[in-house]
Amino acid sequence: MSDELARLEIGEDLTGKMVKEVLRDELEMSRKLIRKLVEGRGVLLNGEHVWLTWRLKAGDVLNLVLPAEESEDILPEPIPFTNVYEDDDVLVIDKAAGLIVHPTTGHWTGTLANGVVYDWKQRGVSARFRPVHRIDQHTSGLIVVAKNHYAHKLLGEQMKERTIERVYEAIIHGVMEEARGLVDAPIARSDEDRRVRKVRKDGQEARTAYRVLERYPFSSAGPEEFIVVPGGQIKPGGTKVELKLFTGRTHQIRVHMKHLGHPLFGDAMYYEGDDAAWIERQALHAKVLGFEHPRTKEWLRFESPLPADMEQLVEKLRREGG
Repeated sequence: MSDELARLEIGEDLTGKMVKEVLRDELEMSRKLIRKLVEGRGVLLNGEHVWLTWRLKAGDVLNLVLPAEESEDILPEPIPFTNVYEDDDVLVIDKAAGLIVHPTTGHWTGTLANGVVYDWKQRGVSARFRPVHRIDQHTSGLIVVAKNHYAHKLLGEQMKERTIERVYEAIIHGVMEEARGLVDAPIARSDEDRRVRKVRKDGQEARTAYRVLERYPFSSAGPEEFIVVPGGQIKPGGTKVELKLFTGRTHQIRVHMKHLGHPLFGDAMYYEGDDAAWIERQALHAKVLGFEHPRTKEWLRFESPLPADMEQLVEKLRREGG
């Protein structure tokens, strides 16, 4: 089996150009990918193999194909997941909280990747699991997987250029007074614990926009009933916020909200309190994902509803504030 990466009908504007010029300049293919095409005899002009130096003429049809790849290093396992959208190039998944995206040291099985590879094998799909981005194990919501090298490259470029739309919802401690704002604060690893991130001047650029959706003040809270957090105190209660990522740092939303003095409910890594009675994981959900389809160039946008455990948290907070 093979993957067709691109099909291009040559017009007058490309007449006289060499094949390699079209691959490099028009299709923006890397040297590595072009080398793979050559080695796999995957450069076809009007159905015939040609050299990269072949000159094109109007009306020619250029096809680029690669042998289909599979994730041979990922063990197929029957792990259920929600398939939101799928075609020959991309797979969009609504990930459940608690599911790791890709096998890592200590977690070689039981991941989303294991479940996707199993599903593909059951359906006879030849593809390699290539997540374009990742979300934390205990974060729920939308993620896109590229099914071939070309799709991964173009979607990766959208990530780098920050044109992929990613919107989250979170439930945070305390009543946030500002209706909206932008956190522009660099993030780096903590020297004390390499798993933890923190805002530091020497960190990587990180920007998160936020907008308040709903506030949950606790009307019974007295002046002495404040929660102490790094950087100050917050009054009991909560806020549901919408967050938009302009960068993709590890734990970015969780770190930025803690930096503002509003750690996420259920976030055991960035909040020292006990939230077991409220929710059993960080209250963070990737609700919107939008991107340009790598082949058709159509803008695709998906939205995932707030999961049941976060809806239950909202209802609890509303009752407390009532």
